[in-house]
Amino acid sequence: MPPLPTGAVSGQNPRMELYAVMRSAFSAREFTPEPVDDAVLARIFEHARFAPSGGNRQGWHVIVVRDQATKDAFAELAKPPAKRYGAQVAAGEFPWNTVVPTKLTAEQIAATDPPRGLSEPYRRAPVVIVVCVDLRVVASVDSQLDRVGVISGASIYPFTWNILLGLRAEGLGGTLTTMPIAQEPELRALLGVPEGVAVAALIPTGHPARSLSKLRRKPVAEFTTHERFDGAPFVP
Repeated sequence: MPPLPTGAVSGQNPRMELYAVMRSAFSAREFTPEPVDDAVLARIFEHARFAPSGGNRQGWHVIVVRDQATKDAFAELAKPPAKRYGAQVAAGEFPWNTVVPTKLTAEQIAATDPPRGLSEPYRRAPVVIVVCVDLRVVASVDSQLDRVGVISGASIYPFTWNILLGLRAEGLGGTLTTMPIAQEPELRALLGVPEGVAVAALIPTGHPARSLSKLRRKPVAEFTTHERFDGAPFVP
């Protein structure tokens, strides 16, 4: 997939070029054998680092993984949580959510074959970009609420998404994945991640084997309302 040419979509309108990248950054999971140049990755990180973070503390750390044994280990670590994911999808559940408990037994989950799309991209990607976050510097203002915490992600996922947008702009592809993080102790040991630092995402990266021309998303009126959650649909 070639890089997005400057001005080709927008007629030299930077706003339209940004929107074109946003609308075409699909989740790539299959890659060609073509290598990924370190200089290209460095250029992506150079721009991605301008993402916002709480207090501008920039608590991110990136690990660029090319070693095949490590990538194979990622794939193996992904399989147990992928079993649960696949079993819950087959049962009509929303997998791994923390609000509605699964009705499946441990035996049913264990008997499920893990979807290959949730493990094999690590093995086959030329590069896996691992994004970590230093939990000692991020604000978790929802930590005392009786639900799973999400606020810490505000200080790492904008940076992660900047990387994905940069990959798209450079003609590369990737997808934000999290399956191996279900076994984070093993993952941290594999990568030498210190205490107090969490793994936030793994991004299999490479030249996409194919390109999606149109992404499917809900229309704005289905998820945007005026004034309240139950307000009238936002239809400008």
